[in-house]
Amino acid sequence: MSANAQAQVERMLALVPYLQAREGIRVDDVARDFGVKPAQIVKDLKVLWFCGLPNSVTGDMIDIDMDALDGEGVVRLSNADFLTRPLRLAPHEALALMVALRALRETGGQERDAVDRALAKLEAAAGEVASRASAVDIHVDPVDDRTRAVVDRALRESKQLDLTYYVPARDETTRRVVDPMRLIFSEGHAYLEAWCNRVDEVRMFRLDRVTAVSLLDIPATPRAASHRVDLSGGIFQPDPSDPVAVIELEPAARWVADYYPIESRREIGGGRLRVSLRFRDDGWLQRLILRLGGDARLVEPVQLSEQVRRRAAEALKHYAS
Repeated sequence: MSANAQAQVERMLALVPYLQAREGIRVDDVARDFGVKPAQIVKDLKVLWFCGLPNSVTGDMIDIDMDALDGEGVVRLSNADFLTRPLRLAPHEALALMVALRALRETGGQERDAVDRALAKLEAAAGEVASRASAVDIHVDPVDDRTRAVVDRALRESKQLDLTYYVPARDETTRRVVDPMRLIFSEGHAYLEAWCNRVDEVRMFRLDRVTAVSLLDIPATPRAASHRVDLSGGIFQPDPSDPVAVIELEPAARWVADYYPIESRREIGGGRLRVSLRFRDDGWLQRLILRLGGDARLVEPVQLSEQVRRRAAEALKHYAS
């Protein structure tokens, strides 16, 4: 499944309970809350219109009032009561949810108690499956508790933040005054989406790269241009100034070309693929190549390729000992 398709499925699963609690909400408001364009929400609704329980007939599908959607720009959803029934999870689904909750817990924040309660209930219901979740190694870049607490407070009170931020791509630290908009969790990282007053644009700030932060007694002011970033294509939005990596993929790793924003792709025989993609974080690229193991070879940048080989050799030496 591509990143766009995966994001759409996740969004549609969240849309149904959201819309059930907000009868007649405007499409523009839905799009703002989900961080996508109104046209994307309309596409999602037209897919939901054909969704229901397995073996459902037409009358059992989720119903969207298309006349209200097209004529008034409002959303009215019905015939989705089956989704209010208690959720029954298969063992692999429970395992995935427990691992996700453990990862969320490691990001800190005020919701940690709620996560712990949910995790305890899930582990009690899952029985032996819970032990498998404990065996999964969770790696989440740590966020300073004080940083997370200050950011949470700024979001609650709609106040500006003065933060010092490390940019690894340029190996520099910058100071920004931002108007916080929301917190986002993706691929093991917590991000603050905010209006950056330094560049007059919406930017994403990884919380583990915030080296200092303070709450200002200045109200965060919404701007006409401060729209939430459309995340349907993933958290990482390539910039033309980002460096380019060239990777050769074996057949088993071709999914990378569908999952990540690829700049170019070329068949090189035997089902293998050569792709180029932009990246900002050397560590992210190295982890991707190491995770793919023998199914991928980093061709460029050469310096990073050598670092990957050294890390792989060190890992093999560690396992051998």
